[in-house]
Amino acid sequence: MSETFARRLRAYRKLKRLTQVELARRAGVSLAVVGGLERGTRSPTPEVVHRICRVLEVDDQELWSRALC
Repeated sequence: MSETFARRLRAYRKLKRLTQVELARRAGVSLAVVGGLERGTRSPTPEVVHRICRVLEVDDQELWSRALC
């Protein structure tokens, strides 16, 4: 699991002013999935990444990139 992905996921979620619970609900995944992704203990599937990106209104490359734009 990418530490960069985990940090950026949390940062984008907070920029959108969403809680983990809200993000999980809107993306149709469990709170455990979102928490695990943000802690870096769970690897995302392409489908989960797609769902989260749709909610956060970001491209998946933005979550994997090393530097915030």
